[in-house]
Amino acid sequence: MNILITGGTGLIGKALVKSLSGEHRLTVVTRDITKAKETLDSLSQNSPVSFIDSIDAIDDMARFHAIINLAGEPIADKRWTTSQKKRICNSRWDTTAQLVAKINSASSPPRVFLSGSAIGVYGDKGSQAVSEETPPHSEFTHELCAKWEAIANTVDGHNTRVCTLRTGVVLAKNGGALAKMALPFKLGVGGKLGHGKQFLSWIHIDDMVKAIRFLLDNDNCRGAFNMTAPEPVTNSHFSHTLAGNLSRPCLFTVPSIVMKIAMGESSTMILNGQNVIPAKLTAAGFTFDYPTLNDALSNIYRTE
Repeated sequence: MNILITGGTGLIGKALVKSLSGEHRLTVVTRDITKAKETLDSLSQNSPVSFIDSIDAIDDMARFHAIINLAGEPIADKRWTTSQKKRICNSRWDTTAQLVAKINSASSPPRVFLSGSAIGVYGDKGSQAVSEETPPHSEFTHELCAKWEAIANTVDGHNTRVCTLRTGVVLAKNGGALAKMALPFKLGVGGKLGHGKQFLSWIHIDDMVKAIRFLLDNDNCRGAFNMTAPEPVTNSHFSHTLAGNLSRPCLFTVPSIVMKIAMGESSTMILNGQNVIPAKLTAAGFTFDYPTLNDALSNIYRTE
């Protein structure tokens, strides 16, 4: 296939390019082509990646068989000021709207559109098990993701199959949230956050890529999919399992108030959490290579 990818230099994007490049022709949308080439050329498997600097540069989407939309301002890197919230929203909404307009006006629309989302669409659900059918709790992350998905779903479904990717915390050795979470443990001062009972819904980077490829190839898959492993864990369980895989202690507790002071409103993502189950993925026949947290962390840290 000829595949267009936005967000190709991010954590998921890089792993996806590495996986797809040996079999498909890839075009990555990026604001900095020179930097993107430096990042991705070494990952492509004997199949050069093409680059364009804007969606507007595409005259007709007819040349693409599939669109994978992973673009977006990192959600947890900065405090959620009013201006930062606007950047987080617009980086997702505007890119998705541009893609939708191009798809709907194409002389021969792409067969499939996979568009990013996040489990934040559900808001704070406590310990309740959450499937794709669970009603949300209204808060910033829900409003962000609900509109993001709504824009993606304005694609003409008669011509293009649409799946939205409700992604949890992606675990990878280099980059992403895990590196930040692991650092205190490597320094010997790691521990649970707050009361530790809040759930963390995660997925190994390899399973994330595998699931995207599954949705890309499976014509029966439509709608929203939870991109999370089948066994979410509490923060306390996660902390002890991470410590064990790093051969470090898990002795401390970071009080909730410290997280709130350090991160502001965005601390709710860590202190609340969601117990998200990949109901539609498993029902469609997808199998996880790393279904348990210990499986995932053992793989990631096996060389340490």
